[in-house]
Amino acid sequence: MAHQAHAFHMVDPSPWPLTGATAAFLLTSGLAMWFHFNSTAILTLGFILMILTMYQWWRDIVREGTYQGHHTPPVQKGLRYGMILFITSEVFFFIGFFWAFYNASLAPTPEVGESWPPTGISPLNPFEVPLLNTAVLLASGVSVTWAHHSLMQGDRKGTTQALSLTILLGLYFTALQAMEYYEAPFTIADGIYGSTFFVATGFHGLHVIIGSLFLSACLLRQIKFHFTDQHHFGFEAAAWYWHFVDVVWLFLYVSIYWWGS
Repeated sequence: MAHQAHAFHMVDPSPWPLTGATAAFLLTSGLAMWFHFNSTAILTLGFILMILTMYQWWRDIVREGTYQGHHTPPVQKGLRYGMILFITSEVFFFIGFFWAFYNASLAPTPEVGESWPPTGISPLNPFEVPLLNTAVLLASGVSVTWAHHSLMQGDRKGTTQALSLTILLGLYFTALQAMEYYEAPFTIADGIYGSTFFVATGFHGLHVIIGSLFLSACLLRQIKFHFTDQHHFGFEAAAWYWHFVDVVWLFLYVSIYWWGS
């Protein structure tokens, strides 16, 4: 970086935004083709291109931050603001689902029997699998905090153990929710209750899967000595995201599983 007189990162031209946009176009077009014509060729092509783009773009960012020294304190500050704004946008994404749920449940219409849960719906018991899932996610929030503190103290073994435990808890949560969906006495087609339940909890489940992948990438980077006690924003971003997923689940559990039942 001796050739520049400032601490900011002027990103080199990259093909990955173009390939990412192409992958998004192929995925949406492929979904339409799958729904209407039962053809998965375009969808598969889009999925492969998306995976390649993700791998190569993230590989380049890891190189820039870990080996080339481009992630200086001012650059890290910008990345932090970016992650905060991203999580804020995710908060508003979920607010839409909660809005739909409360709009339907606080003033049930005659079409659903003027009651909540609607007539004919048998809700899940909030004190069985949903309560276990709550405990699992809260425990994962503790373990990811343990990982962060271990990293800041230079405890490599503790960081690796805590991160591995967090990922396992995330996978356990996903397995429990899949089982819950399989055994649920209603479907997404069962009116406003089924729609709000499966869309809200399903998107949260998707975020748990994304968070688990995020933390898995951090575990791999930790094993490869990419993080130091002072330079580990990639892990911090994953931990922030995981805590966001935890908090959303608490609102989901209290609103949809407990109060909504």
